[in-house]
This record gives sequence, C-alpha cells and structure tokens, in this order.
Amino acid sequence: MHSFFKTIIVFVIIVVGVYAYLAHTPIPDQNDIVYGATFSKFRAEELNLDWKQTYDALLTDLNIKHFRLVAHWDMVEPTEGVYNFSELDYQMRRAEEEGAQVIMAVGRRLPSWPECHEPGWIVEHSPQEQKNSIRLLITELVNRYKDSPALRMWQVENEPFIIGFALGNCGVLDVDFLEEEVALVHALDPEHPVMLTASGELGFWNNTWTRGDVFGTTLYRTVWNRDLNSYVSYPTAPGFYRAKAHFTKLTTRENKPTVLAELAAEPWLNIATVDAPLEEQLDKMNIRKLEEDIAFAAQTGFNEQYLWGAEWWYYLKEVHGYDEIWEWMRDLF
Repeated sequence: MHSFFKTIIVFVIIVVGVYAYLAHTPIPDQNDIVYGATFSKFRAEELNLDWKQTYDALLTDLNIKHFRLVAHWDMVEPTEGVYNFSELDYQMRRAEEEGAQVIMAVGRRLPSWPECHEPGWIVEHSPQEQKNSIRLLITELVNRYKDSPALRMWQVENEPFIIGFALGNCGVLDVDFLEEEVALVHALDPEHPVMLTASGELGFWNNTWTRGDVFGTTLYRTVWNRDLNSYVSYPTAPGFYRAKAHFTKLTTRENKPTVLAELAAEPWLNIATVDAPLEEQLDKMNIRKLEEDIAFAAQTGFNEQYLWGAEWWYYLKEVHGYDEIWEWMRDLF
C-alpha cells in the first residue's frame, strides 16, 4: 500500500510537471483572434425576446460574422416524422445574406440547459427506436443545409463525455452511437468537418479529440455548483488550456484544428435570468469581468472563439434599457 501511494504521488508530480512545461508555450496575438457567438432560438425565448429580432440585431447591428447555431430536436421535429425547418431556414438564409459563417450543432444533446431538448413524443419509444429517430433527424438536417454557402462545419452533440452534467436529462453516453452519428454526418456530407466539444475545466480531452475533425472546448471561470449550493471559481490560468491542448496532442499523436466553442459572456445564475434582479445579473457578469475574461481567453491559444450569452446582451438592452454591454460587444466584433 505504501508503494502504491508513492507511485500515485510520483505520477501526480510528473503530470503537474508536464502541464507546467507545456503551459509555457507562445501566446497568440490577440489581433489574430476571430470572435463569434452562439445563437439559440430557445435561449432567446427563455428571455421573452423576439428571436428573429434578436438574431437580426446580432447580424446587422453587432456585425457578427461567425455563429454557432443550434438545431434543438424539439424545435425541428415537434411531431414525429413531421419536420419544422422554418426557424433554421431563416437563420441560415440571413447568415447567407450577411456573409456570415455557421457551425451547425445537431444531435440529441445540444447547447442550453437542460442539454437534451427532446420532443415529448420520444418518451414512448424504446432506446433503439429513439436512436433511429436521431439518425433520421441528423439525415434531414445535414441534407437540408450541407450545400449552404454559410455552412462551415457541423457540431455533433455537445460535450458528450461530460457524464455528470445533465445526467438526469440525457442519461449515460453511448460511445458507439456517438461514433455512428459522426460517421453518418461524414457520409452525408464529406465536404464539411465535424467538431466535437468538451469541458475546458473538467476531465481530459482525449476521448473527444480523437473522434472529430475539429476539437472545441468551453471556458467558464465561475459557475453555480448545485451540489455545493454556491458559486465556484476555477483556479485555472490561461496556460492550463494551452497545456491541456499540447498534452492531448502528445498523448493522441493527433494534431487538428481547435476552437474555443463556448466562452462564457453572461452570468451563470442559480435562478432563471428573467427572475433575477438586474443588479444581481450585473454583479455576476459586467464590463469589467468581460474585459478580464476576454483578455484571459486571448492567452489560451485558441484563435477562434465563440462567446456564449449573445441573447442576454440584447435582453439587457431591450428589456432593462442597459446597453453598455451591447456597445462594448459592438467594439469587440
């Protein structure tokens, strides 16, 4: 037992040493970073916004040219076998008109809590029937948008290997089916790469890294922890993310494009945003913190970064008459 603990200690020291060494890598020039944003109809409607008005303002007022769009299952197939593409058609058409590029997220588990936005009818089906429905869903989406000049890449599922988060809503990951989803997208659309995403702060990246063409990560510096019933700030430095990327390249022997797919730019609250006082929202996320977090992210080594919270910036301006963050974002983009 004594030798076992010695081995563990030595292993930890080696890992920490490797990470410390890899963290001392060149920092990219902030002027070279391409900024984009995630847009979700679901999130806009959570904030009681007109989703089209919100999206158009991001496109034309903030002049955002890189988007991650989200094909939530319950939006696309509210009735079994009856597909509704009106919302995504609008988003893709407007992106084409404004010369924007799009990452389209498809699958069962996609951005925005509770992660798995399933239509009500699916609960009556067996697991195998549910998988077949997901295959059909992905097939419809890929075939519909693969020829769009705005499409840049696909994202399949969202942080699939983060098992604990949303476990009650999404269940246990079926790795074989995840690989099948990726293969299906490749077969339907060989022209566009597939991105898989992972948590920036939690776990290793190897499982995600090896299964996609592009690797995407998140970056959250402060989160609400339900188990601890308190806010938690991660004790990470920008070098941690650079080291994690280099460590993953070394251990997988695979070098591939990387994206910061979700950079927190709205408050993570313990209640619904619309129920939180403006003062509390701005206490958790404000211009000072945005400046700090954007500067932090600029040193992580990711030259393409997608901010999370675009609908909230518009909500502040339209609902609360607070436009300071909106104007700050105008300068950033």
